Formats: sequence, C-alpha cells, structure tokens
Amino acid sequence: MPHLSWEGCHNTRDLGGLPLHDGGQTPFGALIRSDNPERLTAAGWAAAVAHGVRTVVDLRESCSADLRPAGLTTVRIDLDDMADEQVWRHIRDNDLDGTPLYYRYFMESKPAQCVAVATAVARAPEGGVLVHCGLGRDRTGLIVMLLLSLAGVTREAIAADYEESTSRLVPLYPALGIDDQTAEIEQILRTKGTTLRAAVYDALDGFDAEKYLLAAGMDPADVTALKTRLTRP
Repeated sequence: MPHLSWEGCHNTRDLGGLPLHDGGQTPFGALIRSDNPERLTAAGWAAAVAHGVRTVVDLRESCSADLRPAGLTTVRIDLDDMADEQVWRHIRDNDLDGTPLYYRYFMESKPAQCVAVATAVARAPEGGVLVHCGLGRDRTGLIVMLLLSLAGVTREAIAADYEESTSRLVPLYPALGIDDQTAEIEQILRTKGTTLRAAVYDALDGFDAEKYLLAAGMDPADVTALKTRLTRP
C-alpha cells in the first residue's frame, strides 16, 4: 500500500498489492484512499489524474469548491447520516467514535449508506476510484474495510492499512489547526482493553461482506462488478 505524495494531502495511498486469501493481490490503481482532496494543489490534482484517478467518492455531509479538474466524476454520499441521533448518541455515549470500535455497529445500523458507496465504486467509469472523507481515517476506513473484505484481502493487511493512518495524520492536525487526536484515541482503546489492530479484527470477526451487501439490497451484478474491480488488474 504505497503512500502517494500528492501535494496538499497527507493520508493518501494506493490500495494495490494487498494480499488476498486466494494467494493473489489487489490491483494497483483501482482503489485509492485519502484525506480531503479539496486541499490538493493544482499539482496535487495533476498527480492524482496522472495516477489514473477518474472518479472521486466523497463521504462527507458537505463540501466546497476546489481545484478539481474537469472530467473527473464526483459522487457525493453522506455516509454518516448525522440526523440519525439515536445511532450517533450510542456511538458517542459508548466512546466508540474515532476508532474501528464503531464500525460493526454502524454497518448494522446504516446498511443503505454502505450499499450506496459500494454501488458507486462498482459503477464508476473505467479508471481509479478515490474514496475520501475529511481526515481519511474514520468514514474512509470503514468503507475501505468493507471493500477490502469483499475483495478477500486478509484481515492482517486490512488492519495494517488502517494503522497506517495514525502516523500519516500527525502532520495534518497542526496544518488544520486542530488537536492531535492520537493520544485520545489510544486512551479510548486502552480503556476498552483493546488496540487498533484488535478493534479491526473484532469488526471483521464473522463478517461476510458479500452476504452483508446482498442482504442490504445491493444489486448482485454490482457486487460481482465490484469484486472484479478490486481483484483483477
């Protein structure tokens, strides 16, 4: 999962080269994850296009204008659905936010949102798909976990990818003028008696991504197309 040095972003990487259970690996250039690309400079966007990105899937509730090149397809899906106060009250009251601890609960509570994103990736035009939120950790991490699980990536590789964001975000916090969240998240995990890696493992324990997406109403043809996109060069 090589880091991509695109000017303006900090937490960007190609999710190619990850090991699959069947012995293969994910293709390079198919799926890229990132923090908010609105911070990309013109040179950063040029690098993204040169890398093969043709579709951007934005998981945030709101967005603003940026230097995004004409010709890129942008799909915006409000993954969080913050209007659902009951779900977010549970996540916050139980100190799950900012960690993979909320992933399984969220997927069970919000299958329609997850299917919408998976479908957008499946139906994207030919070329790379960039999935992002604000920091590229929580919403992006959840969707990437779901997609990589569907592709058959090993849980060790999925967890290692998630862990990568911890160090990548350190320089981004001061750049955004916000507090470094590293220590707070570590404290939450210690209190829960777990680690980042173990929390990802727990989220994946007994989880069948294909059955989940089909049960949530995703078109079987789109599921097949998505698996093909994420596994074949």
